[in-house]
Amino acid sequence: MNKSPNSLLEIRDSLLLAMDHAEKQVSEMTPKWPAGSPAPIYTVDGKWFRQKNVWTDWTPGFYAGMMWMLFESTGKQGWRDRAIEFSLPLEERKFDRDVHDLGFIFMSTYKRWHDLLEPGPERDKVASVLVTAGNTQSLRWKETGEDHYIFSFNGPQSLFIDIMMNIRVLFWAYRHSGNENLYNRAITHARTTRKYIVRDDGAAIHEGIFNPIRGEFRNLSTQQGYSPWTCWSRGLAWAIYGFHDTFLYTGEKEFLETAELCAQYYFDHPTEDGVPYWDYGAPNIPEEEKDSSAAAVIASAFLSMAETVPEKSDLYLDAAAKILNSLTTPGYLTVDMEGHEGILTQGVYHKPMGWGVNESVMWGEYFFLEAVHKALGLLRSAP
Repeated sequence: MNKSPNSLLEIRDSLLLAMDHAEKQVSEMTPKWPAGSPAPIYTVDGKWFRQKNVWTDWTPGFYAGMMWMLFESTGKQGWRDRAIEFSLPLEERKFDRDVHDLGFIFMSTYKRWHDLLEPGPERDKVASVLVTAGNTQSLRWKETGEDHYIFSFNGPQSLFIDIMMNIRVLFWAYRHSGNENLYNRAITHARTTRKYIVRDDGAAIHEGIFNPIRGEFRNLSTQQGYSPWTCWSRGLAWAIYGFHDTFLYTGEKEFLETAELCAQYYFDHPTEDGVPYWDYGAPNIPEEEKDSSAAAVIASAFLSMAETVPEKSDLYLDAAAKILNSLTTPGYLTVDMEGHEGILTQGVYHKPMGWGVNESVMWGEYFFLEAVHKALGLLRSAP
């Protein structure tokens, strides 16, 4: 960053308050949801909750990942100890072929752990977990037809926008193993995603459906959005963040251009506080719910894009600051909500199913903390 991020400086006190509040809330969570036990997913009436039969178990890395960020932020050894304690039980998931979310699980935990280690046996062991996870994720590969991708937990016919966040573990594993098959599958997945479920106006659709036998594209679909023809805001957030990360791993400008295209959709459909509605095409806006988790992901992505695209640094920094300014106010931050166990409310998990609506959601917590952590880091490093 070649200039002082003034828009972030203006909200510095709010960012510090949010970090302190996050430390308090996560501290109080750990005895109730201990290491090795299933992790919570969203709150119900402000209390952390986990369904008995989960739709898909994709969120435990966010829980432990927050502990890694709290260690990075505070330097307190206790947070490092807890982060390791809560990360270790996740190792067995490196062989999990039933989910498309190993990037979420391991890039939030083991990559953070790896980045803090000096070369040596511990670092090598952590790296081997990430490499195995990347190889396992790559096995969800649709072989048929002309277009290939990492398929979702719904089956070989299904391409999810979420998986743009999970191919990162393939790129990481390639860099640390030299297995070019991982790189080729990840970059092919990104191109297929751009071709079929990112519209030319930058909207991101949740799901593309392909013929599972012959492989040709059939139709758009959605699981968590309002419709196959509307832009689900968290899907847009995954696209902005995921395509930008893909650019960072590959250097291919087509992916940065896609991230910027999706970012422009966000700018073209503004809300007063910068927090999008759960779906841009939901029929009852402005009475529809906002999704603070989508906003948190977008803020984190914009803070990274401000460094990657210096000519648009002000645009992305100011947008991230606007979002974080909103998310650190009492309407979203739970600091004044007595008894609330989350950090950030007004998130949405699965509106069509009525899960986690206007509640705290585990990925919202993680990416909000990540955005706050990044913003404070930029302020510390500013001239």
